[in-house]
Amino acid sequence: MDPRLITAVVVVVGIPAVLVGYIAATEWVLQLLPQRARPRIRPWLWLTPALAFLFVFLVYPTIGTAIRSLQNADGTKFIGLANYAWFFSDSGTLSALKNNVIWLVLMTILCVGFGLLIAVLVDRVRYEAAAKAVIFLPLAISATAASVIWLFMFAYQPPGTAQTGTLNAVLTPPGIGPLPFLTISGFSFNTILLVCVMSWMWTGFCMVIISAALKAINPELLEAARVDGATEWQVFRGITLPLLAPTLAVVATTIIITALKAFDIVYVMTNGNFDTQVIANSMYQEMFLFSNFSRGSAIAIVLMVAVIPVMAFNIQRFQAQEAIR
Repeated sequence: MDPRLITAVVVVVGIPAVLVGYIAATEWVLQLLPQRARPRIRPWLWLTPALAFLFVFLVYPTIGTAIRSLQNADGTKFIGLANYAWFFSDSGTLSALKNNVIWLVLMTILCVGFGLLIAVLVDRVRYEAAAKAVIFLPLAISATAASVIWLFMFAYQPPGTAQTGTLNAVLTPPGIGPLPFLTISGFSFNTILLVCVMSWMWTGFCMVIISAALKAINPELLEAARVDGATEWQVFRGITLPLLAPTLAVVATTIIITALKAFDIVYVMTNGNFDTQVIANSMYQEMFLFSNFSRGSAIAIVLMVAVIPVMAFNIQRFQAQEAIR
């Protein structure tokens, strides 16, 4: 019998059967317990599969990665913090760290800034739904597909030949181009271009979240301010923006986490060449290109530690908003 058919049967029949069996077993166990204990125990029995998956696929690998980061390249002995010392002293990883800072700052400003601007502007037009759909559409495609699209946009041919890249095709006739966009590393120009590609994708996400918060603002507050003689700018600065501040903070922290984990865009468009390296791509190369899983693990732990405070802040903001509601 074809192994693929067996796999399909297991997935289609076996997994649902296991779930049904677990539910039946859970209810049978609960029937054996005292009536007063059932409400306390039932949630934990239902959570057990999810907690088991969480431990197997998240906690255990994290612990293993932390241990491997303290070992030598082939994992035969412990070398302490040597891999971390390498990370913070190597010029390549420090350059990646610098680029990640550029990603973090610039992407947050672009996504949140344009997301806020678009949300405020489209809130006043009749074709709001269509405009939002167009802005949100880039997020519906994968980062790899977006990278391929923008590779064609930035494509460069030597002067005197037909330009296949959209931007160079526009810049060449007036004498500005052609420009090798992705190979210009001065002032982190190409890194900024990569950030713009990711911002093009994520601005729609910010717009949708901010727009939802904008519509939750009581319109009577805005009308009262206008009746009192406030200009539109004063209404936005004094009422709208402060009320949007919690949402903007949550959106900004989400974008910060996304920027810290940037990988796909860099891998597809430059693979970290021309001074565009980032931490996630450096980790990938150490593991699968140089076969140094210990250094790759150290980079992964550094990236995780950088993300944790931002995630903690995000969770606190969510909890604060829920408490207000």
